[in-house]
Amino acid sequence: MKRIIIIGYMGSGKTTVGRALAKELKLTFYDLDWYIESRMRKTVKQLFDEMGEEGFRKIEHNMLHEVAEFEDTVISCGGGTPCFFDNMDYMNRQGETVYLKATPEVLYGHLKMGKTVRPLLLDKTGEEVQEFIKEQLARRENHYAKAKHTLDVNLMDNYEKIKLSVSGVKELLRL
Repeated sequence: MKRIIIIGYMGSGKTTVGRALAKELKLTFYDLDWYIESRMRKTVKQLFDEMGEEGFRKIEHNMLHEVAEFEDTVISCGGGTPCFFDNMDYMNRQGETVYLKATPEVLYGHLKMGKTVRPLLLDKTGEEVQEFIKEQLARRENHYAKAKHTLDVNLMDNYEKIKLSVSGVKELLRL
């Protein structure tokens, strides 16, 4: 039985690397945010709007406990998932945790290019987003650092480098 849980800040490539890793290892891939949206029949943004961050984090915690019971999976978590409740300790008990680590500048670049709506970044200017990333990453780093494995993904900006990141995760996990 394999269970690999990918964590990191938004824009670090958790979904991209997780999906590619699952495909290569012939495991089932779950993106926790997508799982929540499927189960709740609402977008993450709608849940944030209706329930606030605290309400969303409770749902996220419960859904994490559901999906992390599945076997032979790769799970990519939302950027905040490790930082609430006992989520990080729980994930470490459930499987191999991998932190995709990147600098605030690289994360900003990835988020700027991305098409995903990020509830925590709405209504912020470019400068405000950069400052927000730096501050939030500094607060979250101690949670992310609890992962069993860390992979630097600062250079993951094209398909070849994504393949290298997948190889890096496999090497870390000795797969």
